[in-house]
Formats: sequence, C-alpha cells, structure tokens
Amino acid sequence: MDFVLPVLIGVLVACSIYLMLSRNLVRVVLGLSLLSNAVNLIIFTSGRLTRAIPPLVAEGGTLPPEGYANPLPQALVLTAIVIGFGLLAFALVLTYRAYQELGTVDTTAMRHAEPQFDEPYDDLSEARAMRHAAERGNV
Repeated sequence: MDFVLPVLIGVLVACSIYLMLSRNLVRVVLGLSLLSNAVNLIIFTSGRLTRAIPPLVAEGGTLPPEGYANPLPQALVLTAIVIGFGLLAFALVLTYRAYQELGTVDTTAMRHAEPQFDEPYDDLSEARAMRHAAERGNV
C-alpha cells in the first residue's frame, strides 16, 4: 500500500499535465479535475491510511492511541472535493458557453477571436480613443 499510492498520484499528475497542455479546452478542464484529485490523494495519504485504530480518545486519556488516522486531512479532502466539483461544473458551463459563442473549443482558434490592436496600449492611445468617442458624441 505504501508503494501503490505514490505511483498512482504520480500517474494522475502526469495525466493531468498532459491533458492541460492540450489545445482543447475540454481536455484542459478535465486535466484540472484530475490534478485536483491527485492533490486530494496527497493530502489524504499525509494523514496516514489505516483502518486499525480510529482517532478516538479513550475515557480518562488525553491523547488518541499511537498509530491512529489523522482526521484533519480527511476533513480537508472532503471540503476540497465539494469545492472541486463546484469548480468543475462552473468550468464546464463556461466551456460550453464559449463553444456556443465561438463555435470551437480550440484555444488557438479562440485567441483569433480577440480584437487586434495596431498600437500598444498607453495613456496617449487612451486619450486618442476618448477624443474620438467625444467627437462621435458617445461620451
């Protein structure tokens, strides 16, 4: 068990990075979800995985018995699962909305949908834009 979990965590991290390096936005979102699961496993294993001894303090004692499973990482992982699910749902809806607007989930094609600026942004170009808007009566 001590060897299986680090290998599993390494495989999850490698797969998530591979997916996040893709140009497909859906793969990026799934890679983010896989990375979240890998981090949850890291936190979970830091609290010692054992079924032998629950983290209960005996009557009259001050400390739980030696070799108990730490409940704090388990609580953190449960919270992270809920937050991760909410983030995944939001990211999938945002991806779907981007697909509806742009007609693609390819990040390179999405970048071409951004407007191109002929001159770099500075205070002077902002002043020109404000003067142009004032001449047109938009201000």
